[in-house]
Amino acid sequence: MNAIFRALLLLLLSVSASLAQDERPVVKDSDLPPEEAAEQTLPALWIAGDSTVRNRGEMRGWGEDVSRFLDPAKIQVLNRAIGGRSSRTFFTEGRWDRMLGEMKKGDVVLIQFGHNDAGPLGAAGKFRGSIKGIGEETETVEKPDGTKETVQSYGWYLRHFARTAKAKGASVVLCSPVPHRKFDREGRAVADWTEWRGWVKACAEAEGVLFLDLSALIGEAYAGMGKAEVEALFADERTHTNHAGALFNARQVIAGCAGLAGKPLDGFLNEEGRVFSKR
Repeated sequence: MNAIFRALLLLLLSVSASLAQDERPVVKDSDLPPEEAAEQTLPALWIAGDSTVRNRGEMRGWGEDVSRFLDPAKIQVLNRAIGGRSSRTFFTEGRWDRMLGEMKKGDVVLIQFGHNDAGPLGAAGKFRGSIKGIGEETETVEKPDGTKETVQSYGWYLRHFARTAKAKGASVVLCSPVPHRKFDREGRAVADWTEWRGWVKACAEAEGVLFLDLSALIGEAYAGMGKAEVEALFADERTHTNHAGALFNARQVIAGCAGLAGKPLDGFLNEEGRVFSKR
């Protein structure tokens, strides 16, 4: 009996330790409205990502505010980002394929993943993590129901997204992840996602699509602000922006896209968007 008790105790401790490795929350997504079907007579701006891109309530993602800078008579915004997803789970849940099925020539696609890719591949990472890097290596993970999944690298998923959207005739922009709330000892914002930024850039170059370095763009803006100003843009201690922070980041997206080859959103901007596109 004591042996059984000890075995159960060790199991519980093991599970607790595993869960503690990945403290990123699976953000509640049940409050999000049903996905809106694409209007085929208008170009679409498709957005794929995680809770830093789409979120409701106190926390808010930048994809919720991009439409503020666009003319709805010229382009529709279809934000399909969803909390708790990584490039891996956006792919395995069929979310990318559903987007792709409605995508058409002339659309624009913004893709930003990384926050949930960073965790472990298995239960400790809530089965969200992808293999770090951009290689072709794979790893098999067994799920609690006994099924097995072949996990690809972060770069594999990004390249797949870019390649398949480009094949539909869309303009594709791969974005590095938005930065965390992160400071040095002097209270200055510090660089974030250094290695991951290189991976996203390499994937964009490999597939001949655009690269928007949101990590650097937003990070440089943070670096020019005081610590209190940056903190005022976040709804939690590390990751998620509030309404002010989402709008701040959306402005960086608009300005950043204006600096890309071909200016993918240039013809769709409203008056306010044209102001920020020139900054």
